[in-house]
Amino acid sequence: MVRMSLASGAVGALLLMTACAPAEQAKSRPEMAPVSGRLTLALATVADLKPAPATLTTRDMAEARARISGVLVQLLVKAGDTVRQGQLIGMIKDDRLGFQTSAYDAQVSAAAAEAARAKGDLARTRDLFSHGVYAQARLDQVEAQAKAADGALAAARAARAGSAALGAQGAVLAPASGRVLTAGTPAGSVVMPGQSIATITAGPMVVRIELPEVQAQALKVGDTVALAAEDLAGTVSQGAISQIYPSVTAGQVTADVTAAGLPQTLVGRRVRAQIKIGERPALIIPRPYVSTRFGVDYVRLVQTDGTVSLTPVQTTTAATKDGVEVLSGIRAGDVLSPFGPDRSGASR
Repeated sequence: MVRMSLASGAVGALLLMTACAPAEQAKSRPEMAPVSGRLTLALATVADLKPAPATLTTRDMAEARARISGVLVQLLVKAGDTVRQGQLIGMIKDDRLGFQTSAYDAQVSAAAAEAARAKGDLARTRDLFSHGVYAQARLDQVEAQAKAADGALAAARAARAGSAALGAQGAVLAPASGRVLTAGTPAGSVVMPGQSIATITAGPMVVRIELPEVQAQALKVGDTVALAAEDLAGTVSQGAISQIYPSVTAGQVTADVTAAGLPQTLVGRRVRAQIKIGERPALIIPRPYVSTRFGVDYVRLVQTDGTVSLTPVQTTTAATKDGVEVLSGIRAGDVLSPFGPDRSGASR
């Protein structure tokens, strides 16, 4: 009885192994790539882009500066205000100028009185000269005195006007139309000639980039520059180089990029930019041919016998929206097969 049970068990195990063998053979059989959709890789020439630091700014910056020394008694603007050229934005007062102008007023009054007295003397001397009382020499002397008095009066008036004009230079005017960036000198501060009272934007908005002088040799006016739209409120994604500055500062060359629709706010904001400094060969493949699994990118590489092997590759973003650049793992001449619909959820 025991022998029959053992024999039955052995027969059952043998039948089970026989039934599973075809399934295991089918599972271990290599996958064949379909003929349709195969892609033979070839090198393509792409732009060699280099990230470059950039800043959103204006073409020029105008400084509203003090022209005289004194006390800033009024500051009429604050950061963010919009001003027009010639607008009064502050007032500087120097009490010494007021006293000086008063002194010149007194000198003008004295010179005017002296000129009036000399004019009267000249009139009497001419009358007496016509009656033969005074000689020609006396008349010439009085005329010279009258001319000297008139000259002294003119000089006093000019000095008084100069003092008044110097006092009027206490008005701080906007040198250009634009937006006030900084106005950090509070009212009541003592200022000196040439001190900045406010900084005002001037000119159109630009994105200013800096590149090492060796790489900047490839720049040309009109070249397209890729800009990060999220850094520009989503309004602009590219611009064109409008000006390359001829000077080199600390090994860096500066260039301005213009584009329509640059935001007028947040002057000085950092912007990510990519500059074309040349061309290079690259492997660009469509995204359906790449699948990402657990952080690793794979492609379906077709072997010479038509079978498919899952090959890991290193990729990066390409200039085109529907493609990726392969850096390593495959090479030109290899054949790829796209991932099927059942794997689309894992692909990029």
